[in-house]
Amino acid sequence: MLRKILIANRGEIAVRIIRACAEMGIRSVAIYSEADRFALHVKKADEAYCIGSEPMSCYLNVHALVDLALATGCDAVHPGYGFLSENAQFARACKERRLIFIGPGADVIHRMGDKTEARNAMKAAGLPVTPGSEGNLNSVEEALEVAEQIGYPVMLKATSGGGGRGIRRCDAAEELKRNHIRVISEATKAFGRADVFLEKCIVNPRHIEVQILADHHGNVIHLYERDCSIQRRNQKLIEIAPSPQLDEAQRQYIGGLAVIAAKSVGYTNAGTVEFLLDDNGRFYFMEMNTRVQVEHTITETITGVDIVEEQIRVAAGLRLRYRQDEIVRRGYAIQFRINAEDPKNSFLPSFGRIARYYAPGGPGVRTDTAIYTGYEIPPFYDSMVAKVIVSALTWEDAIKRGERALRDMGLFGIKTTIPYYLKILKHPQFRIARFNTGFVEQNPTLINYSDKPRPEVLASVIAAAMASHTGL
Repeated sequence: MLRKILIANRGEIAVRIIRACAEMGIRSVAIYSEADRFALHVKKADEAYCIGSEPMSCYLNVHALVDLALATGCDAVHPGYGFLSENAQFARACKERRLIFIGPGADVIHRMGDKTEARNAMKAAGLPVTPGSEGNLNSVEEALEVAEQIGYPVMLKATSGGGGRGIRRCDAAEELKRNHIRVISEATKAFGRADVFLEKCIVNPRHIEVQILADHHGNVIHLYERDCSIQRRNQKLIEIAPSPQLDEAQRQYIGGLAVIAAKSVGYTNAGTVEFLLDDNGRFYFMEMNTRVQVEHTITETITGVDIVEEQIRVAAGLRLRYRQDEIVRRGYAIQFRINAEDPKNSFLPSFGRIARYYAPGGPGVRTDTAIYTGYEIPPFYDSMVAKVIVSALTWEDAIKRGERALRDMGLFGIKTTIPYYLKILKHPQFRIARFNTGFVEQNPTLINYSDKPRPEVLASVIAAAMASHTGL
């Protein structure tokens, strides 16, 4: 078993990994920028080291992180999610310096990080993929030709994209011409590569992903699926496990596809295979994420499997502790990403000092966060400040528990997305589990989430009532 792990991340995922290490008797080493000097993961770890004054770039310094891991006597590095978690260079540097990278090998990370190569690999493995270009596009003329063949709308995507960035929908040729330049620019700035490809746009699909675990002994299992259809601008907001929109046959089918996908590329450790589901019940491979996901919590909740602990065990060379027939799901779990944003002001970030914070509790409620009363949220990172996870035996009870937990949560000093989520939970289509990735755009009035009628509405109601009463 591993003795000491450097956690190459920050925030709630760093705290999550530190807790797993503590339960396994493994010492944890945290890193932090000057902006994170008072962060919770710094306080929780066995050791913590400042790695620079630059808020972002210090977490992306491959050689500095590897050197620190060796200098502090670590035998492994856990990248969490984001930052260097899907960076093949980082995984390769760890291996070259005889550090264990807690994730898949560098070659697999590189292969699955290249969206066109991943598509080709999945096609070869027999998975359904959306129609599109055979590889990267060489010109806008080629993009127009492919779009004409497969039909509009189409999606123009950065080959090295991720996190919802570098993606543009195009409904006509003129729009494709405009977006081609934009996506190349976005891809170059965000990912360092100008490569883009094109695929058929599945209009308002359901976004379904499958959690897999694989060890170095040829064992691969899935932990069922998650429904990530509630999203805004390709950014997930609410995730559910299992999907209340699938029947058992679909569930078994997509789980089997994910296992085939992992085996076909020699995958090891934890990963996620993501699919789109159209209105005709057809699944299409979208991408494979070669890391632990933000939403791993809901899978842990319904299966009882500690995914982070399994990551560490697999990296240490141990076999998976579970066979596929031993994975039993129980009930439903919903995760709410609590973002420091103001939904009524175009979801603008709302960073600042947490004046007061009370975590929700009670049966079936889990909170993963790195905030506390008095903590100053720095403006340099992602806006997510907490994850609230609720679970219950039925879908209806999970919704009720979600409403109760969100109302229980006390978070003062900043604006958050909590009121917005409460409005979503009341929406009739959500309550009967009939939603897709277009849900947020299709329901713009959810922004008006106040339960109190607006003055002009109240005035018209009173006027109508008075007119009716007087007979005027």
